[in-house]
Amino acid sequence: MKDGESRRYVLKLSGEALAGSKHTGFDEETVRGVARQIKALWDTGAQISIVTGGGNFWRGRSSGDMDRVMADEIGMLATVMNCIYVSDMCRSFGLDTDIYTPFSCGGITELFSKDRVIRSLEAGRVVFFAGGTGHPYFSTDTGVVLRAVEIDADCVLLAKSIDGVYDSDPRENKDAKRYDEISIDEVIEKNLGVVDITASVMARDNRMPMYVFLLDDKNSILDAVQGRSSGTRITV
Repeated sequence: MKDGESRRYVLKLSGEALAGSKHTGFDEETVRGVARQIKALWDTGAQISIVTGGGNFWRGRSSGDMDRVMADEIGMLATVMNCIYVSDMCRSFGLDTDIYTPFSCGGITELFSKDRVIRSLEAGRVVFFAGGTGHPYFSTDTGVVLRAVEIDADCVLLAKSIDGVYDSDPRENKDAKRYDEISIDEVIEKNLGVVDITASVMARDNRMPMYVFLLDDKNSILDAVQGRSSGTRITV
């Protein structure tokens, strides 16, 4: 963005993180804390858009023998439910919100349009991108980078249930090393799985930086934006 303009962020909230210690559905206190931070970030003049995963309700790739297209469509609807809930929580903090989907949901959401989204952001509304890309076989990782590129965001913020990027899974390897900073080329080369490969290549080709951090940390979203986070900065 040009100098002097508001910073524009796309925040990705994993479904698992929204579930908190319950591991399924919503943890109200966790989501309330997220909404409180979104309001504090909005108060700085930032333009904020949000993508949610759906893993607290449904994971299409682990749906057994079900048709993959149908499984992914259920996953898209799970993200719509998450966006409605987080959006409503944000409204309870005095924020105006809009929810956009790449497919029609009757009167529940608005149909995605770049121009419409930009107008919403510039009017000070918090925007939610639900429904992923609208197509099966593409994850919400790809959806968040795609939307960030489309709206010319400054950075993608990845709020996860893990506190950064590691050289191996820290849940399986107690000696796993966490990176403070790593290039997207190295992420791709080492197949670190921060986001899926399609999203990684899109971020690299469009020079979209990302920041990975633990959602559970107090003020984690604000700390990530202000450079105080213990997460991982992914450079391009």
